[in-house]
Amino acid sequence: MQGTNKPKPPSEDGRIVRAEFLIEPFVEGSPGPHVKAALEACRAAGFEPDVGAFATTIDGSFDDVITAVDQLVRAAYENGASAVQVRVGEPEAAARFSNLHDALARMVGAVEDELGSPLADLGRGGKQAAVRILDERGAFLLRKAVEAVGEIMGVSRITIYNYLNAVDRAAE
Repeated sequence: MQGTNKPKPPSEDGRIVRAEFLIEPFVEGSPGPHVKAALEACRAAGFEPDVGAFATTIDGSFDDVITAVDQLVRAAYENGASAVQVRVGEPEAAARFSNLHDALARMVGAVEDELGSPLADLGRGGKQAAVRILDERGAFLLRKAVEAVGEIMGVSRITIYNYLNAVDRAAE
């Protein structure tokens, strides 16, 4: 469901803004009717939403984006959403808050520097230590972080969950 996110023409003042939104609950590969309805509301407003791993974005004039956001929030809730998070800003500013993957990449990079090796090259004990450190730093609060870290380490998400469970048991 990857969109092109072509911005609509700017408003009279020339301002382009980006709206980033997250609709819950969200299940990768199986968006519920609340997510589908929100995406359709964006399309009905003239946008092709860019559906990413961490958020969906639309770019356009301030007035058009705000109108689309109103419609997508209403459509999401009318179709069963439990939460909708929205951020609106100029595309450059929005890029600073929208790229959560960069935040995770920075955390992983810091742990790799700390441990002296890429996560994929670590043995089981090193990977468990990396998961503990990432957990302490809040990495797994980011959406899809378990899957992303598993991919980086070359292990399954189940293995990451097992490492997290081991961290929790050790803390007790």
